[in-house]
Amino acid sequence: MEECDVAIIGGGPAGLSAALLLGRSLRTVVLIDNDRARNSAAKASHGYMTRDGVAPGELRRLAREELRQYPTVRLQQGTAKEACSVQGGFVIALSDGRQFASRKLVIATGFADHLPPIRGLRETYGSSVFPCPFCDGYERRNESTAVFGRGHKVYRFTKKLFNWSKDLAVFSDGPSELDQGEREELIQRGIRLFEEPIEELASRDGMLHSVILRGGAVIPRTSGFIADTGASEASDIPDGLLVARDKTGKFDTQAHGKTSVDGLYIIGDAKNAFTGLVGAAGEGYEAGTIIVQELAEEDWERCR
Repeated sequence: MEECDVAIIGGGPAGLSAALLLGRSLRTVVLIDNDRARNSAAKASHGYMTRDGVAPGELRRLAREELRQYPTVRLQQGTAKEACSVQGGFVIALSDGRQFASRKLVIATGFADHLPPIRGLRETYGSSVFPCPFCDGYERRNESTAVFGRGHKVYRFTKKLFNWSKDLAVFSDGPSELDQGEREELIQRGIRLFEEPIEELASRDGMLHSVILRGGAVIPRTSGFIADTGASEASDIPDGLLVARDKTGKFDTQAHGKTSVDGLYIIGDAKNAFTGLVGAAGEGYEAGTIIVQELAEEDWERCR
């Protein structure tokens, strides 16, 4: 069993940033990642200074190249299956049977999407249909935009999207679950609501050109945003370590991502549901500094 100061599960911006800070602090780190990033379908990532528009895979490649400069950091491809708390730290088991022991454990696995079964959605997802207007709204500004979703969530999402385009149409793929006041607000702003079941998202080379309804109506749209991707935590390891959840269902964390389990940190989307590239990287850096301080104090006491 290989041992290290810190094991990080998840190689997105949060995990990579934490690994960089820890590596520069002379701490031994193993970064475990299965290369199944949530944003792998996206053609470009936005909002990250000096890297605006870079492909998600390229961003991870650049970060990994930087980490390889630090001999104390090991990049380990694989899927962390479970982790258990032991005296002095944690034991992490990978799906292929390998194990790692660490003094501290960082969970940065993010979320995984579970898209609704709309025909044509997977072909357009990441190319012309997106979940996040902060990430892709600018590139689709002023376009004829489809908004997919139901209930108060899609109402609030539509209000947000109105910032990028006034040519919006809401598709609920069945009863919209909007109340009368919400319906009237859409009408007042010229936003059409279609409650008929969706037959297909018609596209060419991933670029949406129309939404086809069950009754045969064809609604021209050149882009789309989906209010609910069915996202959930990509890993249940914190549940196995008995991390409590708050009243919203998120893992209960304190400052810097610390949990009630000594030595365990949860950061990025795994903690917040949505953090964004910059926010996730910032949380990784912040958690790294706290972990370095904790390890330094532990080592100081051992030298008595």
